[in-house]
Amino acid sequence: MIHYEFPINERIRTLLRLEDLYNRTDHYIGSANALDHHTALLGLFEIMEVAGRADLKSDLLQELERQRQLLIALRFNPDVSEKILEEVLSEIEGTHTQLLEMTGKFGQHLRDNEWLMTIKQRAIIPGGVCEFDLPSYHYWRQQDNAKRQSDLRNWFAPLLPIRHGLEIVLRLLRDSCKTSHFTAKHGTFQQMSGGKTMQMLRISLATDLVAVPELSANRYAINIRFVVSSTTGERAKVVECDVPFTLGYCNL
Repeated sequence: MIHYEFPINERIRTLLRLEDLYNRTDHYIGSANALDHHTALLGLFEIMEVAGRADLKSDLLQELERQRQLLIALRFNPDVSEKILEEVLSEIEGTHTQLLEMTGKFGQHLRDNEWLMTIKQRAIIPGGVCEFDLPSYHYWRQQDNAKRQSDLRNWFAPLLPIRHGLEIVLRLLRDSCKTSHFTAKHGTFQQMSGGKTMQMLRISLATDLVAVPELSANRYAINIRFVVSSTTGERAKVVECDVPFTLGYCNL
């Protein structure tokens, strides 16, 4: 199955974007290739920009505290594993503490590094980080792999509390998923929402279906159409056959 996640509000959209950026950056930091380390550095800049919203930290703190209170209410419930519950509570409390300990503007240590900001400004220009544009950056990329990795991890570390917080929130959101099976007649599907609150929808399709979902949703209706997946640049067309799929409703 291929799973497609569609955030319904801007808050979840931001968390999903950051999750992708953190995972990608972490992957490239772990590489031993100088070109991959360049990509990792660009990832740090993107994380700084996306997560630089002033209210992201407070949003995560509030949501973690809300989830902590909900989970505390499950203590002594015979249907809930006490060990797993305490592990999750401990993880939430530890991440909550890390977020509280973050001071100043998110990513300020990167902004205060004039060398990094010069690279960030040049990276906006196509081909702007060539060795003749930034000799000092070219020198850094020729250093030993361990040196580059050490620098990248030092720049990455202060950004990690936000990652830990969003990982917990998104995991709890995905764990809340309630699924139903449907068939899109001639590639289209509509369902009235009845004012029901949703934060994310997940569509699951068999991997052998040559179709991808396009979704629009609000509190009143969910509209999905399945279009032919093409890499040739042709205009997307709705598939003509019936498409069986699973629709998951995720809400914290």
